[in-house]
Amino acid sequence: MARDGQVPREPWIASAAGFETNARGRGYSAPAGVDEAGRGPLAGPVVAAAVILPPGYSHPGIRDSKKLSHRQRERLFPVITADAVAFGIALATPEEIDALNILRASLLAMRRAVEALLLPADFLFIDGNRRVPCDVPQETLVGGDGRCVSIAAASILAKVSRDRMMAEYDLLYPGYGLSGHKGYPTREHLEAIRRLGPSPIHRRTFRGVVV
Repeated sequence: MARDGQVPREPWIASAAGFETNARGRGYSAPAGVDEAGRGPLAGPVVAAAVILPPGYSHPGIRDSKKLSHRQRERLFPVITADAVAFGIALATPEEIDALNILRASLLAMRRAVEALLLPADFLFIDGNRRVPCDVPQETLVGGDGRCVSIAAASILAKVSRDRMMAEYDLLYPGYGLSGHKGYPTREHLEAIRRLGPSPIHRRTFRGVVV
């Protein structure tokens, strides 16, 4: 068994650049993978990332961020940002989540991540089954973070960025345990909300927040 931080090569990794290679074969020069993190928590923003990788790029450790440990994700973050042709990270705030709903806010964050790319993407691979509201040609991929290397890379950047934000929020709003559960509805978190009331970064439209 591999030690923490050393991820074994999986069969899909070897051909993971297939989606991007296919897009380039159709004439697109800058295909980007797009994913988000933080749809389920009761607190904090939803964070999205967009990543354009070099042609034919693969890495034995890059896969769905949910299948990696915290340490593995942290180690991969600088690798991805260094190797990427371009990357963008953006968010939608708790206020926007409450105003728009979590799905629309997630798509907004993804659009902003695409817009943050220093090299504009000319094709998008989106994790899930909903298109991002922008004019860039795109393809949705259910389970894309386990099938497409650029989406997997985006999932890691989004997850690490959001986790770091939640650790900072824990210092601003102590008592909720935000650095541990990252805003998810754990028993500890729900009890803290009942005891302290919601903080400024809690999503007021989510069940369990307003008591």
